[in-house]
Amino acid sequence: MNLEQLIEKDGVFAHLSRCEETVWINPGRLPAKEVLDTLSLGMADIEDAYRRMQRFGPLMCELFPELKSLEGAPESPLRRTEKLQEALEKEGVPISGSLYMKMDSHLDVAGSVKARGGFHDVMRHAEQLAIENGLLDGTGDDYRKLLSPAARTFFAGRKVQVASTGNLGMSIGLLASALGFKAVVHMSADAKQWKKDRLRNAGAEVIEYKGDYGRAITDGRAASEADPSSYFVDDENSTGLFLGYAAAAFRLREQLAQENVFPDKDHPLFLYLPCGVGGAPGGITFGVTHVFGDAAHCFFCEPTHAPCMLAGLASGLHDGISVQDIGVNGVTEADGLAVGRPSRLVGRTVGPLIDGEATVSDSHMMRDLWRLWKTEGIFIEPSSCAAVSAYEALHLSDAGKEFFERFTQEQLQGSVHILWSTGGGKVPGTIRQDYLEKAESIFEQRRKSLWKRS
Repeated sequence: MNLEQLIEKDGVFAHLSRCEETVWINPGRLPAKEVLDTLSLGMADIEDAYRRMQRFGPLMCELFPELKSLEGAPESPLRRTEKLQEALEKEGVPISGSLYMKMDSHLDVAGSVKARGGFHDVMRHAEQLAIENGLLDGTGDDYRKLLSPAARTFFAGRKVQVASTGNLGMSIGLLASALGFKAVVHMSADAKQWKKDRLRNAGAEVIEYKGDYGRAITDGRAASEADPSSYFVDDENSTGLFLGYAAAAFRLREQLAQENVFPDKDHPLFLYLPCGVGGAPGGITFGVTHVFGDAAHCFFCEPTHAPCMLAGLASGLHDGISVQDIGVNGVTEADGLAVGRPSRLVGRTVGPLIDGEATVSDSHMMRDLWRLWKTEGIFIEPSSCAAVSAYEALHLSDAGKEFFERFTQEQLQGSVHILWSTGGGKVPGTIRQDYLEKAESIFEQRRKSLWKRS
C-alpha cells in the first residue's frame, strides 16, 4: 500500500507521516481469553521462563554480586510517584487513580528492561548447551557448575550474537561475556558511545553500522547463520526474549499485592510501555494479560520519528511495513526506540491485546525527563520518558478521553497506572548531566508540557 492508501485505511497515517504526536486506540482489541486460547505460547511457557531464571539465581549471584539481595533475579522496584502525579494534575492532566513507576531503568547489571528478556534468552541457550554436552546433569543441578574450567573452555568456543540500538546489546553482551561466550554485538548508528564502550570493556566485540537498526539486524543475523558455533538473539522473532519479558508479570503481581492492589474489572490496571521493535512491551503485555486478564490495559509509547509498531498495527502489515515507507526517517533522541520495522512475533501475537498507542516528540520526552527529575529525583533515559509523555497524551487527547469514558468514575478512582521505565539507571554521570541540562532548557522554553500535536 502507498501512503494515500494507508491514510484511507486509517487516518492516523496522516499524522504519522508528518511526525505529529498522536493517539491511536486499537479498533481490533479483543477479549483476552479469546486471543490467548488461540496462541501456541501460554502460561506454562511463562512459568518455565520464570523457573529457569530462578535456577540460574545462584550462578548469577556469583557472576554479579550486586544481585545477591535479589537471589540473582533481574528485578526492579515498583515506586509510587505521587509528586509527579501532583505536578501533572496542576498542569491540567485529568488523573484518576494511583500513579506508579516500574523502575526497570534501575535493574542491576544492565540497567534496562532488556535485562529481563536478554538474560533469559542467554540463560536458555547456555542451559540447553550445558545439558546436551554433559556440563549439567539436568535442570535440578547446581548451575554454578558453569563456572568450572571445563564449562568456561566449552563456552569460549561458542558465540552469542545480537543486533541492538543499545540496551538489548548491553544485556546480551554482559551476560554472554560473563559466562565465557564470545559475545558479538551489532550496533546501529543510533547507539550511544558509552554503551559501546561498556560492552567492549566487558570483553564483547562491538561491530558498528552507519545505518539504522534494520541494517544491523540483517547483517548480524547473516553473520551468525554463517557460523555453526554461533547463536543469534533475534529481537524481531525470539520467543526466549519474549518469555523473559512476560515473566515480569509474576513479580509485578506480588509488588501490587504488597501495595494492597488487586486488579480486576472494578480496579483496572493501565500500563504505559515504551516501544522500539516491540519485544519488551509485547512480552510484558503477554504476561500481564495472562495474569490479570481483561483488567490489564496496555498502551505502547513510541517516538514520532520511529512509530514502527503503530504503523504495523494500524496497517495490519506488521513487519511488512517500515517507518521509511511512510516518509519518516527513524532518527530520534530516544535511541532505545529508534527502530524502523516492528517485530513480526509481537504484532502477530499480541496485537489484539494492545489497547492503543501514543507517539510523542523528542522535546516532549526531554521535558518529562526534567519534570521527573525535579519532582521525584528519578533520572531515566529519554526513551523511558516516552511512558510519561504517552500517559499525558492518553489523558489529554480526544481519542484518549473517549477511551477512558468506557469506564465508570468508580472504576477510574480505583485504577492503577504504571509507567514502565525501561532504561537509564546506568548512564554515566557526565552524560546524565548533559541530558539534564538539555532537558531543563527545553522545559523552560515550554514550561507546560501538555500534550499537543507538533
